[in-house]
Amino acid sequence: MAWILGSMPMSIISVQGLNFEYPPHQVLKNINFELAEGSVTALVGPNGAGKTTLLRCLTNLETPLSGHIKIDGINIHRDPRMAHRKMGYLSDFFGLYNDLTVRQCLTYMAWCQKVPEAGLNERIDAVAEDVEITAYLDKKAGSLSRGYRQRLGVGLAMIHEPKILLLDEPASGLDPEARVHLSAFIVRLQQRGMTIMVSSHILAELEDYCTDMLVIRDGEIRSHVTLDQHRAVEETTIEITLTEPVGDAYMHLMSGYEGVLNVQKNGASATCNFTGDAAAQTAFLKYMIEKGIPVLRFIPMQKTLKSAYMDLAHTVKEEQSA
Repeated sequence: MAWILGSMPMSIISVQGLNFEYPPHQVLKNINFELAEGSVTALVGPNGAGKTTLLRCLTNLETPLSGHIKIDGINIHRDPRMAHRKMGYLSDFFGLYNDLTVRQCLTYMAWCQKVPEAGLNERIDAVAEDVEITAYLDKKAGSLSRGYRQRLGVGLAMIHEPKILLLDEPASGLDPEARVHLSAFIVRLQQRGMTIMVSSHILAELEDYCTDMLVIRDGEIRSHVTLDQHRAVEETTIEITLTEPVGDAYMHLMSGYEGVLNVQKNGASATCNFTGDAAAQTAFLKYMIEKGIPVLRFIPMQKTLKSAYMDLAHTVKEEQSA
């Protein structure tokens, strides 16, 4: 089952009918999706679901059995060089030339990506500042910690100023401080209009910057949602605190409101499930006040990426057991 919520104008990545196999196993099965320009998409799924293979197909590092991939309107199989200029890719495990300095690594990658010599040093300095490795430009790559190697890897992926950045498990092995840095960096790139796809198991961190979620399971796309729209149409848990105990009369008034389900009380507090967007929640609060319910606090609990993913996982299990 696949959920497609919301229109995605100006798609910059388009995938149609993508199939891939490592014989005899079919790893990707009829993959179809589009990503909007400027979106930050969380690519999530269990181990072995096909996340890395999908990213490698998007970069033309793997050749699919069938299907079409367009990067900013360019067919990646017909014109891979032009498509590669549009994107940067950082794999989960990547190598560096340990005997080269950070500056030399960036220079070498810039040459590989045919970055013009005019302004090359300025571009290297700008990337180093972006990923916060300026102080390490003259140090050898082999001397860098895991976190700074990761920063350099991201810098290498974006040295040619791509419109699209694909990151496979970029937070893997990073300490908490480095993960905070990575999240802030991705937010900055998003604010500049870059389109980003991030594969990760750390759903709580993806929540900080992702606009969309693409769920892959058993080689199939099970869900593609725009997170704000998903939160709007899904049930929201609302915590309500009154200035006095929640009596039966208040329970009756709350339970009778359209969109309210499963009201539970505990002293002066109550929780309920509510279906509706922010405007509908405001209308519910107004209704309670008009009915004389002494509301002290009204707190909608925002739907998280983790809860959205777990909802889908629960649905899949129910389908498999049916």
